[in-house]
Amino acid sequence: MSSSTDAIAAPSEAAPAVAASGVARSLSPSQRAWQRFRRNRLGFWSLVIFVTLFVISLGAELISNDKPLLARYNGQWFVPMWHNPPETAFGGDFDTPTDYLDPFIQRQFEQPGNWVIYPLNRHHHTTLNYFAKEPHPAPPSRDNWLGTDDRGRDVAARLLYGFRLSILFALALTAIGVLLGVVAGAIQGFYGGKVDLAFQRFIEVWGSMPELYLLIIFSAVFEPSVWILLVLLSLFGWMGLSDYVRAEFLRNRQLDYVRAARAMGLSNGQIIWRHILPNSLTPVVTFLPFRMSAAILALTSLDFLGLGVPPGTPSLGELLAQGKNNIDAWWISLSTFAVLVITLLLLTFMGDALRDALDPRKADR
Repeated sequence: MSSSTDAIAAPSEAAPAVAASGVARSLSPSQRAWQRFRRNRLGFWSLVIFVTLFVISLGAELISNDKPLLARYNGQWFVPMWHNPPETAFGGDFDTPTDYLDPFIQRQFEQPGNWVIYPLNRHHHTTLNYFAKEPHPAPPSRDNWLGTDDRGRDVAARLLYGFRLSILFALALTAIGVLLGVVAGAIQGFYGGKVDLAFQRFIEVWGSMPELYLLIIFSAVFEPSVWILLVLLSLFGWMGLSDYVRAEFLRNRQLDYVRAARAMGLSNGQIIWRHILPNSLTPVVTFLPFRMSAAILALTSLDFLGLGVPPGTPSLGELLAQGKNNIDAWWISLSTFAVLVITLLLLTFMGDALRDALDPRKADR
């Protein structure tokens, strides 16, 4: 009898939350959407993995660096990552920055009383190992887990730093595109009429401009820069989202709660910001992962063509170009392609789960 009573008393996971007073408390729309998102295990774990990889890449200098984290030599403490002393501080002959891949420097720290703590991967994305035992590009080895490129730089280090650059670039491009797209779509959808017509004609003209040709022209006139690339792509990256926001505003401005807000004397800005915009954000949020995927592909493609970031900057596109130019060095293209595919798959799974979670037709089960 007691077991059956416990079974009846136990609430199900889908039941509304119960407050301390015993009154059932219904979940907010955002809480229900988060529950639906968490139930999609593929999308939820894709988010966890993606955030974990991104956080790891933010600390790339602590994970992959050619300078030690901490060193002790002849009773003195050094933090070479922040201030790299000259070689003479460790018994060398030259007053130049210390190369910790030098076998002489390594033997100095092996003496009694001296020690050093290296990062997990002892290579920066700019490191050139002048003491390498094999010609470059070299295959994966104990010193270089994913091999080296045609200049002797560590592929694993360049992938880590390149992944960080790609995600930061995608976040910045997505944020600018969302801001411009929401503003343009909100103005079109809320005011309609001649304002909407004028904006639509402007978007048609602006969208017909050859974006790739502009990138080629600017790359020939100006020195390659991430900022120039970000500005140029931002000028065209907002139009797709503005159409979705415009459609949501055209639909929502006719609803009763907007008429009630007008009757209460609220200004247009208050109606847009407080009432229509919060109810029109579903396509914006759903748009984010797919927009980031497009930004990463755009940066990778431009770098592959030599129109992206400055030479020497770690990027996935530059590594793919090296893999194309060095067919025998299979480890360059294979590892880069794997990182790119995994990143895009994680974003795609997150986008699909987010779209299902924000779909009002999806009922809680």
